[in-house]
Amino acid sequence: MQPLSHELQNFSRARLKQQSTRITTATGKVLVETRSSNGAYVTEASGESATYGFVQDLRLDLQVGVITPFLLLSSQDAASDAETLRKFKVTHVLNVACGVENAFPEQFIYKTVSMMDVPETELISYLPQCFEFIDQARKQDRVVLLHCNAGVSRSASVAIAYLMAREKIPFEEAFNRVKSARPSIRPNAGFLSQLKEYHP
Repeated sequence: MQPLSHELQNFSRARLKQQSTRITTATGKVLVETRSSNGAYVTEASGESATYGFVQDLRLDLQVGVITPFLLLSSQDAASDAETLRKFKVTHVLNVACGVENAFPEQFIYKTVSMMDVPETELISYLPQCFEFIDQARKQDRVVLLHCNAGVSRSASVAIAYLMAREKIPFEEAFNRVKSARPSIRPNAGFLSQLKEYHP
């Protein structure tokens, strides 16, 4: 085996293999970048079909978590599926997503409370109007479907807070109740922190 100094002295660029870099743009276009013999970078369109910069999950999430007889939790998929809404006898829909249209405004009573799913969002400031809508439906023996986009952060956080406020239970118990109804929940770090400090 030759010493490193010998390898470095006898190094030749000609022995290097040409490398290429595959780039996927924000629009999904696939490009290939290579370095030419004169050192300039050359970018060309790849023969591959366009892809997205993320893995698409095209499966519908129609799972509905039954938190109480009058409060259900789901993603926007279930909220947009008339058969699922009928199956669970939904009468009211609380939409806490941003930019998600209410699917059947002629058939159900809707309330939209647009919340951003970022840790900086002041979750607690949105709770009174959410609770009022749920309470009104509850007094009429109706059923509320609470949803956001994926049904894991915003809507789950509202459901946890509702249990804490109305059933006077601590965060851990409320979180576990909601998670047992919808195992995929995952409130963002900011919401978790606010809920742990929440004393209704």
